Amino acid sequence: MAELTSADMRFIILHGKDSYLSMERLHALARQLEERFGEVSRFDFDGATTQAVEIFDELRTFGLLATHKLVIVDKADQFVGSEERRRALERYAEEPVEHATLVLRSEGWRPGNLDKLVAKIGAVIKCDPPSADSAAIWCERRGSKQHGVTLAPDVADALVGRVGTDLARLDTELAKFGAYLAREPEGKRVVTGELVTLLVGQSREEAAWEVQEAVLSGRPAHAVRKVRELVEISQAPEQLILWSLVDLARKLHDAARMLGEGAPEGVVSKQVKLWGPSMGPTLRAARALGPVRAARLFADAIDLDRRSKSGLAGELARTLEAFASDFSSRCAVRK
Repeated sequence: MAELTSADMRFIILHGKDSYLSMERLHALARQLEERFGEVSRFDFDGATTQAVEIFDELRTFGLLATHKLVIVDKADQFVGSEERRRALERYAEEPVEHATLVLRSEGWRPGNLDKLVAKIGAVIKCDPPSADSAAIWCERRGSKQHGVTLAPDVADALVGRVGTDLARLDTELAKFGAYLAREPEGKRVVTGELVTLLVGQSREEAAWEVQEAVLSGRPAHAVRKVRELVEISQAPEQLILWSLVDLARKLHDAARMLGEGAPEGVVSKQVKLWGPSMGPTLRAARALGPVRAARLFADAIDLDRRSKSGLAGELARTLEAFASDFSSRCAVRK
């Protein structure tokens, strides 16, 4: 399947979960069409609600102000879900008009006969997030070309490790580095590992474990300080902290139930997905709670999550501090 667009193509399918890649391919196509035809008229349709006749009428009608049209159908998987519309697109792919380019764009996609027909006259391009290695290489190139900063391979790896492989998020971080280093002379705008730590902050996993570790310590004051530190200093989203507490309550509930039924710790750890430094403290807290108290704690965590989403949790930062304190108190191992 083709990976690049061209002004010669009259029918293109862009599918995949990486919105940045999809947008980049679309922008590249628009530039190519403008270079070839001059002014291009763009028309966007919602594939979930638009009737087929509207799209085909637009494709087949000559433009009054421009010599070429770019017709884009988003949520195209819903549009082609109808056999009648899919058949109509297949017929169109066999004889597309020359004065318009049709683009179907969608996150989800089920390949079929339409793909084969489109590939003969245009392109079917997959826009899924790249691998971690590919994303790191992309960061090195993008940082240098677009944002004027240099990233060594190990620094690019560290950035991807914190942010993930979503190119839109990575590009945002690269732009942040560019702005931060803008006053440095050219040739010295180098992104270091320390700068990644400073500007990108903690990964979701790191912040989640910090709050869970503090709660599992059984020291309420420590748990409160950690929540306050994450919110006020690290600028961690309050919803991330709430998610961490609900996730821990779920793990304790499942572990306490299995331990109460006599399951070995190794089996419990594997089933509940406990590993590394979290294993010991979580199992100890689950035993201290027991199945009944752990179930009550999990129910309270779920209720707090529900109230936060309904605007009934008050000032969420303070509510999280209070809940973390109570949570940690319940987890204390009583001697």
